[in-house]
Amino acid sequence: MLFDVLHKVLFYLRLKTCPILVSVYLICMLILFACAPTKVKMYPRETPPPKTIPEKISPEKTALGKPPLERPSTEKIPIEKPLSEKTYDETVSEWKSYQDLVKWMESNFSVDIERFKGTLPIPRTPKETFHLKSGSDIDAGIFLKETLNRINLSYQAQIVVVIIRPNVFNRYVCSFKKDGKLFIMNYGTPFKEVTGVNGPYNSLEEYKEFYEKHHPLKRKIEAIIYLP
Repeated sequence: MLFDVLHKVLFYLRLKTCPILVSVYLICMLILFACAPTKVKMYPRETPPPKTIPEKISPEKTALGKPPLERPSTEKIPIEKPLSEKTYDETVSEWKSYQDLVKWMESNFSVDIERFKGTLPIPRTPKETFHLKSGSDIDAGIFLKETLNRINLSYQAQIVVVIIRPNVFNRYVCSFKKDGKLFIMNYGTPFKEVTGVNGPYNSLEEYKEFYEKHHPLKRKIEAIIYLP
């Protein structure tokens, strides 16, 4: 509409006015065209697809989703404890004859050579000898006497002193009676020839002869007596 009005004004000016005014008019029109707003067609912007943020999985869900790890078993495996060793009193109370004592001596007792050196050591009690399972001839003699009399008083067990001369310590053994006969137990010597149960004898003199004959060192026995 604006352009139609201007066109009519231009036509009128060309008729009524001079060419200079027409030129000025044309210049103004050009300026108006230059300043006219330009319509730009706007197209909607393409919106990118929304970004998907991975869901944070809690430790609980993770633990539920994963297979359970194998844990070492906390169950305690019972350990078999060895049976406690019986005491001297308990053991002897189960023995029925001197043969039970012989079995124990031959299976457990050993001679302690160190106790033969120097002066006569302080004798051990039967319980100490039973616990240590070793000793000298005096230790074995006391142990045998006490144990035999506990098993059966009819054994009339006694300690026998073997007096050897010259310049040799006395040796100690144990005697007991069975069926009216005399037997000698000797487990306190390192010499196997005179170790064990010997008899039956009618007297200590018969054992004296056996000892002198079978001892490897051929000791001469001066006397053999019962220890009071």
